[in-house]
Amino acid sequence: MKRGHATAKVLRTLKVHESTYYGRKKREASHTEERASCGLKGRPVPGFSSTNTGRKVADEQIKEWMLELLEGEEHVYGYKNLALCLRRQRGLILNKKKAYRICKELGILQKQRKKTSKHPRRVPRNRTVTGVNQLWQIDIKYGYVIGRQRFFFVLSIIDVFDRVVVGQYRGPVCEAKHVVQTLCRALQERLNPGDNLPTIRTDNGPQFVSKLFGDTCESLEIVRERIPPRSPNMNAYIESFHSLLERDLFSLTEFMTFEEAYEALDRYMDFYNNRRMHGSLKSMSPFQFSKWVMTLEDRSKYHRAV
Repeated sequence: MKRGHATAKVLRTLKVHESTYYGRKKREASHTEERASCGLKGRPVPGFSSTNTGRKVADEQIKEWMLELLEGEEHVYGYKNLALCLRRQRGLILNKKKAYRICKELGILQKQRKKTSKHPRRVPRNRTVTGVNQLWQIDIKYGYVIGRQRFFFVLSIIDVFDRVVVGQYRGPVCEAKHVVQTLCRALQERLNPGDNLPTIRTDNGPQFVSKLFGDTCESLEIVRERIPPRSPNMNAYIESFHSLLERDLFSLTEFMTFEEAYEALDRYMDFYNNRRMHGSLKSMSPFQFSKWVMTLEDRSKYHRAV
């Protein structure tokens, strides 16, 4: 059509209905007008970068890596050298312009780093989990909607003892407020009045180091632990669940829309909690194991050292 061919003829050849073609053009024009009315210029931010091998990495994951660098000896670097570290360590294709934007969003440009956190990191301690609702691990995983070329976020909360995913959020963005809402909902649904509150363990993602999340845990009197950088083994149970999610669902399915991805995830979660067998749970599902183990007088065989 750009070469002068009649639109109707091209659409007939491609077997595309005119209503489909013009409907899409109308939606694209509307989206452009919305961006212009909001003062947004140029193409929209894609929300990801790529590695040298072609793997897409969500901006939220890049932010987490940036914060991990600042927890270590790389805290002396500015945004240019932080980007260089990620290129060398992660194979990430990241230019200085995008590195500056990400650091600015995080509030970690060098002149702004003097501010100390109101909620300093509490390092996880070794413990033995002897029952449910003693230790919950939280993490975020990224899915991809190929039809929109956008990531979506899956926030999951797992009980270390019985492997039940007690709370989950999925959406096109995942901010501290979504973490707080999901945690509060899980506490309401999982605990009875008078029950002790679980310890919460997370990594160093921006949602988990935020003031809102820290203030919420403090107001609820929840003990909150953050694992050291580059130590995913300290959050092994949630990491294991997200590996299952990748293997069982994300790696096998190409999602064309967000709605399609969310529906598939909801079906999988019903399967996981209620019917999926686990070798470490005597080949029961998490809910089945949780009910069964509470009937035992001696549960010491199923204590978890973490």
